Amino acid sequence: MYTVEFQKRGLPHVHILLFLHRDDKIPNAEHIDKLICAEIPAQDNNPHLFEAVTELMIHGPCGAANHKSPCMENGKCSKHFPKKFTEHTTVDEEGYSVYKRRDNGAKVVKGGVELDNRYVVPYNPKLLLKYRAHINVEWCNRSRSIKYLFKYINKGYDRVTATVSATDIDEIKSYYDCRYVSACEAAWRIFGFEIHYRTPSVERLNFHLPNEQSVIYNEFDSLDVVLEKSSIEETMFLAWMECNKKYQEAKNLTYVEFPSKFVWKRKLRQWTPRKKGYSIGRIYHASPGTGERFYIRTLLNHVRGPRSYEDIRTVEGVVYPTFKDACYVRGLLDDDKEYIDGISEASHWGTATYLRSLFVMLLISGSISRPEEVWDKTWHLLSGDILHKQRRFFQVEGINLVVITYLFPSAIKLSKKTYLIRFTTY
Repeated sequence: MYTVEFQKRGLPHVHILLFLHRDDKIPNAEHIDKLICAEIPAQDNNPHLFEAVTELMIHGPCGAANHKSPCMENGKCSKHFPKKFTEHTTVDEEGYSVYKRRDNGAKVVKGGVELDNRYVVPYNPKLLLKYRAHINVEWCNRSRSIKYLFKYINKGYDRVTATVSATDIDEIKSYYDCRYVSACEAAWRIFGFEIHYRTPSVERLNFHLPNEQSVIYNEFDSLDVVLEKSSIEETMFLAWMECNKKYQEAKNLTYVEFPSKFVWKRKLRQWTPRKKGYSIGRIYHASPGTGERFYIRTLLNHVRGPRSYEDIRTVEGVVYPTFKDACYVRGLLDDDKEYIDGISEASHWGTATYLRSLFVMLLISGSISRPEEVWDKTWHLLSGDILHKQRRFFQVEGINLVVITYLFPSAIKLSKKTYLIRFTTY
């Protein structure tokens, strides 16, 4: 994907983000050196590349040599130049690449100042010679880097603060947040050149639990009119399951794989076989705290060709009552054995109070997939001192409550209708 950006100085530049196929990934520093260079080439061996690097890929001068450089902020270079000399390309602990910059005596003169390899902007020799333009090439290997690039590519238009002055200054209307359009951008748009581009196209796939689809209606529509809308029973998700009944090819695809072979027709509100092109699917996110919505999303990445919600909950011919149970049977959730073993081991030296604190911390962190299973295996350890505590029983709406003093606030499920309530007294 890329986006074309126009700065107030005029000419455009483009930010491009490429995702490589797994067979073309760059697994180590040796492969990085084949694509990215951050050194001044030898003038005798490749004079054209030397000229291009000298003219286009040298940062500065800045720092002590030029305090008025645009990159200077608070007396330091905002781009962190000069870099350090490095004999070999490495990848640091944060996953960022540290390119090879040897102290081999190579220097160029720019602005009357001698600059060495520490001031070279990373580049690809082939791209630089082909386009004869400033092309900064970087390798990113962390999700934080990719998120930053997406944010940077889609950051929006340049803006400028414009002040409108008059005889009587109105402080409230003293500035306007304006969109800045240069002559180059105006011409670019008049000729219809692309500003944003992305390939392959991405189809965002919505999903919902039974009878929980979103319904869009006008403010003054009556309930009968809303319920009679065909769109209620023709959501993208329900249409997918209907399509699985009609096409043999669809039965072998997961929901995410579906857009690669079928196209969603919004006007017809149905899926049709794809005749050309290619698209990838992305299911809407659901956090673990959303319960069954999270578990059905997890199953959609594994179940192929379901024709109903029951098919999604079916594992080896058995229909399970909840999507969570189906996830557990498929092995998509952790068995929490490590937490059970951890509590059992701590019971050899820790008090019951400490074990309960540990269990509550696990609950709050959301690390446990099935808290009931952990409780069933460790309740006798967690309640080892229950006979030595002041306690009293009472019922609230048919639920048995055990109240224990001298403990901190939280609640642990003892059984289907019994809860252990704990709180601190002062």
